[in-house]
Amino acid sequence: MISPTANEALAALLAGNQRFAAGASLGPRRSADRRAEVAGAQRPFAAVIACSDSRMPPEIIFDCGLGDLFVIRVAGNVLDDVVLGSVEFAVTSLGVGLVLVLGHSRCGAVMAALEGGEPPGHIGSVVERIRPALAWVKAAGGDVVDAAIRANIEMSVAALRTSQPILAPLVTDGRLQIVGAHYDLTTGLVEILDR
Repeated sequence: MISPTANEALAALLAGNQRFAAGASLGPRRSADRRAEVAGAQRPFAAVIACSDSRMPPEIIFDCGLGDLFVIRVAGNVLDDVVLGSVEFAVTSLGVGLVLVLGHSRCGAVMAALEGGEPPGHIGSVVERIRPALAWVKAAGGDVVDAAIRANIEMSVAALRTSQPILAPLVTDGRLQIVGAHYDLTTGLVEILDR
């Protein structure tokens, strides 16, 4: 089986999202036969770093099936060494050529960072990773929450694209595409932020 190009993978994700948003999901590749087919090995066509918000499971909003996506979920779709290592594994061991960073409207983690103060427990670890994105929106007008959510996505994309020693050279060589996207909880639609 030939792996799709990054552009083909992105097109497949967006087509699946259009079906989902329109209420016409196919629920592909979710049968017992598919489960048996992928039990021995996985060949996902994309990796998705998504917020852990329960309202946006990537396999559903992109109308994908078992084994289609390598999904890394963490509050605020923030990066740390474990997330970076997971992406590197998807790219080097599984042949993934597209990494999508997926944030969403009304993100509680970003709103917590905007509120300031010191969150309780380990929530502060998530908020600390988002706070640098807030500096990107200080001069922005309009909806500060939306601007901060988008800045947080863009910050993660930029960090992934420059991550050494594995990801940055693959991006430079054109063998890896890393894209930011925003999911609207109300419409169900995904918007690509850059390419």
